[in-house]
Amino acid sequence: MKKVITYGTFDMLHYGHRNLLERAKAMGDYLVVGVTSDDFDRRRGKINTHQSLMERMAGVRALEIADEIIVEEYVGQKIDDIKRYEIDIFTVGSDWEGEFDYLKDYCEVVYLPRTEGVSSTDIRTHNGALALKIIGNHSVAVKFAKECSYVNGVAVTNDNPDAVYIDSHPRRHYKDIKKALNEGKHVIAESPIATSGAECEELFALAKANDLVLMDGIKSAYSTAYARLLLLVKSGAIGSVVSVDATCTSLEDIIRGPEDIKEKWNSICAWGPTALLPVFQILGTDYKSKNVTSFHVDEEKTFDGFTKIDFVYDRAVASIKVAKTAKSEGNLVITGTRGYIYVPAPWWKMDYFEVRYENAENNKRHFYQLDGEGIRYEIVAFAKTIETGRNYSYISEEESVAIASVIEDCMNIWKADVR
Repeated sequence: MKKVITYGTFDMLHYGHRNLLERAKAMGDYLVVGVTSDDFDRRRGKINTHQSLMERMAGVRALEIADEIIVEEYVGQKIDDIKRYEIDIFTVGSDWEGEFDYLKDYCEVVYLPRTEGVSSTDIRTHNGALALKIIGNHSVAVKFAKECSYVNGVAVTNDNPDAVYIDSHPRRHYKDIKKALNEGKHVIAESPIATSGAECEELFALAKANDLVLMDGIKSAYSTAYARLLLLVKSGAIGSVVSVDATCTSLEDIIRGPEDIKEKWNSICAWGPTALLPVFQILGTDYKSKNVTSFHVDEEKTFDGFTKIDFVYDRAVASIKVAKTAKSEGNLVITGTRGYIYVPAPWWKMDYFEVRYENAENNKRHFYQLDGEGIRYEIVAFAKTIETGRNYSYISEEESVAIASVIEDCMNIWKADVR
């Protein structure tokens, strides 16, 4: 019996896929088809597949061409599969010409001409194109525009957009977001969505009333490492969490005067949402009390150069430190009753973390690829939410409102101090 194997994402299955599989099957007696997992696709740069792994496997199965369907999950698996299934021929589309010549040491390698005029990328780009306008010129906006180029089916434009990305000054967020929602545009905004909890709730209510998507843009939430960290914590890997400590700092450019200060993001707005994210996603938003300590660079106390907030929960505590005129180790530490998780600086660009125990022999390091600081995955989640109507956001409305409320409380404390 001659065995053939091929691999692919098989997203949005089309006749080009069928054509390739039929030709692959014709080469032998038994066809094994490897469907790439979601994580493996991400590592290969395919970050906007429209269908889940199970949906893509079901599509291949429905063609009734493959004799066996497997999942491709790691680099080097092709060699393992060829040996395990005693494969005679490896075949793939000619767009990979030469890429898999190293497999010739294990079996025959055949590159099949692609079906002209059709591809999943083209289908995604033309059928699911999202026209996105960028508002604001904060440094993250530049990165956001660049990352859009890596996401299939999303195009940056200034003309008649379907959605807007808002990166204006935080004090303008409420007005800019409300205007966009009233104009029928979906919105993704850099956090905080607003500088008050009530305004944040109002904007989410307006989005729902207009059947639009409003998403909080904290890129750290979309890194694979961060998502895995949350799963480990919630699975009890370090026992019950008793403390979360997050630090985010950066040295601001020289502040030239009062007018210059007005145009800059203060520490609590620039870093507060990022630092608060693990606190609220691990311990929840129902804290018993909090204490705010801030040092300001202006007499009006609008620009905090440094802020520390301590939270008390029923059976846990948390603290965040954020600064734009001071520097500290930007790490994240989650303390549990059985062990702790340590994420080195800069933790908000997480691609690695350690789970540590009393017995160091049980310690484990976790590594994950991070592309575009999480921004491109954030864009994919936004686009999928708009397209499908399902919520792909990694940040709940409750968490967004809690973040806005903490920032509001800080500013009210500062105002009271001035008076």
